[in-house]
Amino acid sequence: MIRVQLAGICSTDLQLMRGYKRGFRGVLGHEFVGEVVDAPEYPQWIGRRVVGEINVGCGECELCQRGLGKHCRSRSSLGIIRRDGAFADYLTLPVANLLTVPDAVSDEAAVFTEPLAAALQLLEQYPLRPRERVYVLGDGRLGLLVVQVLARIGAEIVALGRNDNKLAILAERGIATVRIDDRAKMTTLLAHPADLVIEVTGSPAGFELARRLVRPRGTLALKSTFADGLTHFDISSLVVDEITLLGSRCGPFAPALRLLAEDAIAVEPLIHARYPLDEGLAALHHAGQKGVLKVLITVSP
Repeated sequence: MIRVQLAGICSTDLQLMRGYKRGFRGVLGHEFVGEVVDAPEYPQWIGRRVVGEINVGCGECELCQRGLGKHCRSRSSLGIIRRDGAFADYLTLPVANLLTVPDAVSDEAAVFTEPLAAALQLLEQYPLRPRERVYVLGDGRLGLLVVQVLARIGAEIVALGRNDNKLAILAERGIATVRIDDRAKMTTLLAHPADLVIEVTGSPAGFELARRLVRPRGTLALKSTFADGLTHFDISSLVVDEITLLGSRCGPFAPALRLLAEDAIAVEPLIHARYPLDEGLAALHHAGQKGVLKVLITVSP
């Protein structure tokens, strides 16, 4: 059993409230840092400050046996599928899912482990090379982490968004940014489509624009999960232009913790507000407002 200390609100939490996953019922929250307070078969874990990978497979099916437990058809997922999440005093996860948080990583930084791991998953799936042209569409919580992760490779990256304050976080780190409503700059980007386009807007309209920004035989990577479906999807254009479509979600926690310990990724500027657990509804409302990045919920002081 883990006593939750701090939890983060993710766009997926907000989408679950809108009907994503066909109406999840239970305690939301999958980004957390906490302390192990009970582990009958693993007493060495008691007292450790931990984060936890969110998917729990059955361990017996073919997918689990092939190391694909996060895709297990019978899996539970913290705060998402058949498992109560982190917006509570306590949660439970198997010890195999836990990682000890290094002393150099604050609670505020540790709570970003799960989304940072999701950003790193792209590098597990796509062998990004220096000088490749990459457009990241979306300046929200995850988009800002994705851009920072990929910028470390040395690729030619442009971050696209709508909010000057969010884009400024990246511009201050020497990363090129473009506002989506800047017609002149968007015309230039569309005339020079990218090798890799990453869609992190969380909206169907973002997918349509991302498709236009990727070159023939390029790769379109999708990080968004949203309750609404795609009403207009020209699948023939993917065939004609021979586009590789790449779905990407949960990623490796250990490398994420190392980056946080090295202070290699700026996460503090992404924190916009903190609420106590008993004001969780207000926290969720705040997190859903335009322009808001990470809202944290303090559970245990």
